[in-house]
Amino acid sequence: MTRLLTRRHLLSVLDPAECLAALEEGFRTADTGSSAAGLRVRTELPFPGTATALLPGVLPGAAAYTVKVNAKFPGAAPALRGVVCLHSGRDGELLAVLDSATLTAWRTGLAAALGTHLLAAPDGAAGGFGVVGVVGAGAQAELVLRGLDAVRGRSGLVVHDTDRGRAADFAARHGGRRGGRVVESARAVAAEADVVVSATWSRTPLLAAADIRPGQHLTSLGADEPGKCELAADLLRRARVVVDDRELAAAAGALGAVGLPAGTAAGTLGEIVRGVRPGRKAADDITVYAPVGLPWQDLALALPAYERARDLGIGLSVDFLS
Repeated sequence: MTRLLTRRHLLSVLDPAECLAALEEGFRTADTGSSAAGLRVRTELPFPGTATALLPGVLPGAAAYTVKVNAKFPGAAPALRGVVCLHSGRDGELLAVLDSATLTAWRTGLAAALGTHLLAAPDGAAGGFGVVGVVGAGAQAELVLRGLDAVRGRSGLVVHDTDRGRAADFAARHGGRRGGRVVESARAVAAEADVVVSATWSRTPLLAAADIRPGQHLTSLGADEPGKCELAADLLRRARVVVDDRELAAAAGALGAVGLPAGTAAGTLGEIVRGVRPGRKAADDITVYAPVGLPWQDLALALPAYERARDLGIGLSVDFLS
């Protein structure tokens, strides 16, 4: 039997703290030099969108793998739609079909929260994130903030989105007791924030070196396929840049978007988690985490979500072979 897990089902079984732990363990154990990086196939469609497949999602010790197929239509809501297929590693049985929009937002946002936590300088004696700035108030930014709140506190929130109403709603929901403020540009966010999280569809740089001050951290999630760009080349040259996969970042991510080679990256998040390379070296370092997303991250969340849903009887069961 195959278990079908919709957004509602997934939200009932996913837990931010548990997902953060699973992702950190994945960064620690995944062999990024081989099949863990996986295969990413992207193609334009004869419609206003693109299609992307990620396969296979594998992890050491996991007797399962994932195959993800997404469509991205920027004008749609949600803009990302698709499925993650979870297969048994023993015989290929289709164990579950999961909503990709939900799973992708969780694994991308929480992996970004982990990278931010490991790279951002502590704010004062309390060791929080200070003021967090958000550029692009969508689903991924939601999960980044949930992840950040699970590991450290923050003293404030500033938000910018091309839709001011969406920015205001985001600020109201995540601003806490002090409230969040809406500002008019990405530069205005960077002027106030200690940590900047951007998750947009931009195809031109939103921030350059002149917009950033020593000690800041930036997490850029928007440059996840060719043509998308959030950070200018001079900023990335000046900063200590960490990625999830060097070659992928140069081919389809933040580095390649502005013509920079893979060697621009100071390290990968996996290397930092494993202690192979340092993250931030000094308090005044400008750090950047700019991932593209790896197939194993889907498995890291899909497998425990399926197992919990199966044990609790959550989801719909279908026999595709009947």
